[in-house]
Amino acid sequence: MVRIGKNLLSSAFATSRSSLTCTYKCGNACAEDAPNEFSSNEYFGDVAQQAFSQRAYSRRAALKVTGAGALALGGSAVLAACSTDGSGAASGESSASSSNGSSAPASNGESPEGMRFQPVAPNKEDAVVVADGYEQKLLIRWGDPIHEGGPEFNFDKQTAENQKVQFGFNNDFAGLIKAADGTLLYVCSHEYTTEPMMFRGYDKEKATKEQVDIGLAAHGHTVLAVEEDEKGFLKPILSDKRNRRITGFTEFTVDGPAAGHELLKTKADPTGMKVEGTLNNCSGGVTPWGTFLSGEENVDQYFGNVGKLDDEELTKKLKRYSVKNKETSDRGWEKHYDRFDVSKEPNEPNRFFWLVEVDPSDPNSTPVKHTAVGRFKHEAGQIHVTDDGTVVCYSGDDERFEYIYKFVSSRKIKEGDTKHNMGILSEGTLYVGKFDGNSEDEIDGSGELPADGKFDGTIEWLPLMTAKADGNHESHVDGMSAEEVCVYSRLAGDKVGATRMDRPEDIEASPKTGKVYAALTNNKYRGKAGAKDDKGKERTDGAGRPLDKAIEVAPITENKNGLVLEMEDDHAGTKGKWNLLLVCGDPNEAYSYFGGFDKGSVSPISCPDNLVFDEYGNLWISTDGNALKSNDGLYAVAVEGERRGETKCFLTVPTAAETCGPMVESNRVMVNVQHPGEIETDQGHPTEEGLDPISKPTSHWPDGGDAQPRPAVVQVVRSGGGKIGA
Repeated sequence: MVRIGKNLLSSAFATSRSSLTCTYKCGNACAEDAPNEFSSNEYFGDVAQQAFSQRAYSRRAALKVTGAGALALGGSAVLAACSTDGSGAASGESSASSSNGSSAPASNGESPEGMRFQPVAPNKEDAVVVADGYEQKLLIRWGDPIHEGGPEFNFDKQTAENQKVQFGFNNDFAGLIKAADGTLLYVCSHEYTTEPMMFRGYDKEKATKEQVDIGLAAHGHTVLAVEEDEKGFLKPILSDKRNRRITGFTEFTVDGPAAGHELLKTKADPTGMKVEGTLNNCSGGVTPWGTFLSGEENVDQYFGNVGKLDDEELTKKLKRYSVKNKETSDRGWEKHYDRFDVSKEPNEPNRFFWLVEVDPSDPNSTPVKHTAVGRFKHEAGQIHVTDDGTVVCYSGDDERFEYIYKFVSSRKIKEGDTKHNMGILSEGTLYVGKFDGNSEDEIDGSGELPADGKFDGTIEWLPLMTAKADGNHESHVDGMSAEEVCVYSRLAGDKVGATRMDRPEDIEASPKTGKVYAALTNNKYRGKAGAKDDKGKERTDGAGRPLDKAIEVAPITENKNGLVLEMEDDHAGTKGKWNLLLVCGDPNEAYSYFGGFDKGSVSPISCPDNLVFDEYGNLWISTDGNALKSNDGLYAVAVEGERRGETKCFLTVPTAAETCGPMVESNRVMVNVQHPGEIETDQGHPTEEGLDPISKPTSHWPDGGDAQPRPAVVQVVRSGGGKIGA
């Protein structure tokens, strides 16, 4: 029996990400001070967690009154037995791997339609583990050809030319788009490369130009025509002319207010209109007009020689975008290409961190970087269309203490007019969110209800810039032009008083209710005032400021497992309301909250990342960096009705992998499995000194045996056919 009581945790932040992943995925962002050191803007942790603290206390009090003050919170914290043979589903084979562990939470009553499956228990299997009654199959892996007769993958004989026509590395966002002729086009982004996992004996200091070019070619996007077989699995149509790789070498055009501005001009591109490549493309979105969006996220890590700059103001602005003040970047690409050398091309970083748009139906089209949507670490770009046809694009800035944005277009969709529609994100107003609590002054952690009896808050969307069709763009930020607002959106948010958040990632509007949900993945710098880190140093908010004493009344001292924020937004307007759907974590702990649902009947969930809705209106969440000693996974959450907050794990991914790009259709679930086995050998498998991650990999997924791990796309269908979760 576990008593549900106030529990101020003091455990250290324990994400499952390895240091290898942190280095190559985001440049060790969490190991550095957060770049938001220029604003004293209000922090959402002070607002939301005070509100949640009161809500959770009230619920506990109610349970106690009804005699339920002590609950048996199911054995969901117990881990399933770990696999030791490294087996996984073989390429091209159908597998029915599933969970039968007794530690899966039991269902009380009937789950909503779409969530009627036995949840997968927490586990550390080196396999994709799916719910009972479902089977899986691969669609494509890193290095597989995307054209008929294309070069087959050979781990030890890679070339840049081959990689340009092979499936890229670390696939993240994914979507399916139906072309005009009815063909399904699978589209996805390739976020980053991990060179120590790609090349035997890789040494950054001695990296060859060919290795650098392979890395650049493995970034970007893939467009792949697919067709469905009799079981509902998709398979590539390699003969389709629309199959395409977009890479770090592909030319992009620029639109919006900053297009052609001095801040985007370089020696190689004096027009400021043509950018070579796209990098670190994380999540994205599919548009109603048949294109896809992709967010450039942790691009700061690709630039070096910042230490050679003698421009203090420029260095300060680069720091605000996490471009570190050091000479050599994590990959050292600046040794081979001047565009990654900030001392030679100081404007090159300004040509990244954008939301890009690709027309997958036209293999000859030039992708676009939209400057009107703002420049920051775009986790995604998700489109919502209001009843009157207004297009709204939501996006999170995925870094600690950064902001949530939305762009409201002044253009309407024109059916069948791709050229017009690809300009929708070029005209309109960019906003940043300010979140307030309704009863902050009354909440002191004592458990007394505030006067209004509610534990929520309001949103005000602060205008930053309006992009106009005639080119007379308008800034709403004192001291900044519209063009500067676009290029330095973080600084604009600082100036207007936007609310600092806990790593806002994917943001998705429900097609059923219109409510908007945001994944706030985690923030290790959240904590009690005076708390010490693992080096004995007093914790700050990441910008050097002592933690606010108000956080002491919150039920968590570190947001190590993340939050899911629910917003009732007026979309095209400037007002909204917010509340917390989930405070993720171990259901056995008092700090966690599952929308008011019985915590004894939920799957533990940690570090929410990507979001998607099924046809019934349930929210599905993929995770990144599970801090609960289990592999990451894909979870379904009820957001309406009596079972609001019910959370069930549908699948988990292999050792050290991340669950990305979820798609939940009527008869099929798809996920991108990113960075399997990405752990240093001395972390996962102790080996003799000098062995690299390739010599004894910690995962052999997806091919099994002694194969090297490869990022890949997994699809899941119901055995014997039928709807998912029905």
